[in-house]
Amino acid sequence: MTVPLAERMRPKSIVEYINQKHLLAENKPIKAMLDAGLLASMIFWGPPGTGKTTLAQLISEHSGRQFYTLSAISSGVKEVREVIEKAMNLTLFSEGKNPILFIDEIHRFNKSQQDSLLGAVEKGYITLIGATTENPSFEIVPALLSRCQVYTLNPLSREDLEQLIQNAIEKDKFLSQKQIIVNETEALIRYSGGDARKVLNGLELVVNSLSAQEKIVIDNAIVKERIQQNIALYDKSGEQHYDIISAFIKSIRGSDPNAAVYWLARMIEGGEDLKFIARRLLILAAEDIGNANPTALILANNSFQAVTTIGYPEARIILSQCAVYLANSPKSNSTYMAIREAQQLVKQTGDLAVPLHLRNAPTQLMKDMEYGKNYQYAHEFEKNFVDIEFLPKEISGQKLYEPGKNNHEEIDRKFLKERWKNKYDY
Repeated sequence: MTVPLAERMRPKSIVEYINQKHLLAENKPIKAMLDAGLLASMIFWGPPGTGKTTLAQLISEHSGRQFYTLSAISSGVKEVREVIEKAMNLTLFSEGKNPILFIDEIHRFNKSQQDSLLGAVEKGYITLIGATTENPSFEIVPALLSRCQVYTLNPLSREDLEQLIQNAIEKDKFLSQKQIIVNETEALIRYSGGDARKVLNGLELVVNSLSAQEKIVIDNAIVKERIQQNIALYDKSGEQHYDIISAFIKSIRGSDPNAAVYWLARMIEGGEDLKFIARRLLILAAEDIGNANPTALILANNSFQAVTTIGYPEARIILSQCAVYLANSPKSNSTYMAIREAQQLVKQTGDLAVPLHLRNAPTQLMKDMEYGKNYQYAHEFEKNFVDIEFLPKEISGQKLYEPGKNNHEEIDRKFLKERWKNKYDY
């Protein structure tokens, strides 16, 4: 059986690894560790095809360490303990460096599986390298996360992908024997989505489909023709993970429940992690619905908890209910825009001093320094409201939040107008 092109072109050394310069260039984090000969446990976070597995293997070879690998899909606590026992014997009873344990899709390990790694990592029996396409803050237990450095791997740039294509044509033992002319790369690169594996597999597919021709000419039209039928299905390995979830979220944001349940079904049939879907619904409830329907966030949170408790297959019904409810809800991004504006303001203005009247005054010295002086307690006034400034003086009167144009936030608009008069005059 012929090994796929993407596997044949896997880099054999750190020097051949063409991406992730923010980690591997001179004086950058991983390069510095390799130069010093001291490796910390790491989590590689990035989309598919960015070289997480390859980088782990190259680190092992460069540092001269034994390399063990497990897949979180097929391995459990038993397999983890077996590898750790081997690693412990190697570390304790030989003069070699502690081995690397690489766990692909580590986000699929549950809490007990992740906890089984803690002792070995803490005592230095292994150097753990985990790979994940999901945010480690959500998917890795805090105790394990605190013992690892998290490095983000970026999608490959257009230049990187073009270099991969050229390298494959010139250096691959099969492709280099053919007369291949690449007139256009846009379609191949667009198809890849920044994924090295996809661009190489796409190139191989096109070349093989034209192998009867003496001269193989590749352009955008031929790429679209030969690849189009192969990208319709949801890929369980995650290559269409981001496109499908994007379509799902945009369908709900656009108030289309039909499209929402279609894309939901695509993900479910493709084996997507149900908790990932539920978490994205939870984010959407706050970002795209917000105070236009505050109950949406409550339902999304309850759905997340229910999906976590129940699991497949019944969880699909809960996700469908939540998706349809959110699609049918009025939409507002006012709170999302408010926090974005506020963060931009903070970056522009820096750490402005808290006004004296808003400061806490637990000691007499602070009271003597007029901390808390002239603060007026809102509950002592009519309608539990008093008109004082709560922002630093340098940005006094700055408007960050504007209610959305929907029934619920119109009530907020009226409330603020009544209390603050011109300050919240929208």
